[in-house]
Amino acid sequence: MRKVTIREIAAALGAEALGASDLVVEGVAEPASAGPSDLALAMSAKYADALAEGRAQAAVIGDGMDWQAIGLKAAIIAPRPRYAMAYITRAMDPGPDIAPGIHPTAVIDPGAEIGATAAIGPFVVVGAGARIGARARIEAHVFIGPGTTIGDDALIQAGVRIGHGVTIGDRAILQMGASIGGDGFSFVTPELSQMERGRKSLGRDDAAGPAQSWTRIHSLGGVVLGDDVEVGCNSTIDRGTIADTVIGDGTKLDAQVHVGHNCKVGRDCLLCGQVGLAGSVVLGDRVVLGGRVGVSDNITVGNDVVAGVASLLISNVPAGRMMMGYPAVRMDAHVEIYKALRRLPRLARSVADLQKAVSKSGKTP
Repeated sequence: MRKVTIREIAAALGAEALGASDLVVEGVAEPASAGPSDLALAMSAKYADALAEGRAQAAVIGDGMDWQAIGLKAAIIAPRPRYAMAYITRAMDPGPDIAPGIHPTAVIDPGAEIGATAAIGPFVVVGAGARIGARARIEAHVFIGPGTTIGDDALIQAGVRIGHGVTIGDRAILQMGASIGGDGFSFVTPELSQMERGRKSLGRDDAAGPAQSWTRIHSLGGVVLGDDVEVGCNSTIDRGTIADTVIGDGTKLDAQVHVGHNCKVGRDCLLCGQVGLAGSVVLGDRVVLGGRVGVSDNITVGNDVVAGVASLLISNVPAGRMMMGYPAVRMDAHVEIYKALRRLPRLARSVADLQKAVSKSGKTP
């Protein structure tokens, strides 16, 4: 990790440095396991006892904590602890160690453009007409297709696969195994398929249709990732059929997320692990989808929508709505439905008891 002073960390946070602000720290640790050169993260009073177990000389503490009584030489007060952690971890993270320049085993097409001070690791393949931005870092075994553009200061981790004609913005981070720009899952039959007939009739027409095979609809569009986008390990983003699949600036995708063809995802969204967007989904800005949330095809989700874990969105969602459930409804409605569901066994027993009582009485209700 990097060596930084307490004063430098406090300045980056816009926070107050207390005590020996020139003290140098080389790592970050939990209070009980922190050593003399670590910055302990003890952001609330409940960690005070754990600080005594460790050997930290400096810590990030919460409001109202007496750093001198705890025995620290220096401290930083963090009014919003998790926000402070973002800056602290960034300051202490050197990132992957990629040698500057182009590794001799990399295969770079003569028609590709490599930006100033870009670092390209072993066994990277860069196709014809691709452009790599300044200071971009490309780890080992990455494939970058022809005509693809990668912005300045991007980080592409090991094993990433990027198809042809993809655009990736500045400061983007693609983590290991991500796949960007594969063909969309688009197939059609000569006549209406059983799936289409069932969807049209809501399942009332269940007679088998003619036997027929699936024909591929080829993907002619690309993928556009905005600035500051992050894509987690083993996530996939399909290219568009005609228009591009688009991920807006600042949006973050967790591991194992799938974004289908033609999707338009807004700015500053969070898509947690195993989220799946079917084709032609439109997400507004600042949408948060919890783990394993699914969104049906051709659905529009408004700005600032939050969907709880494992929810299924099958209809359009207006802006600002909090959703939960399978299928998803307003979060408050889902809570009431869940409460009622838990009462069903007791209600069934009560109904059964009433039926017995009426039957024994020989009277009809």
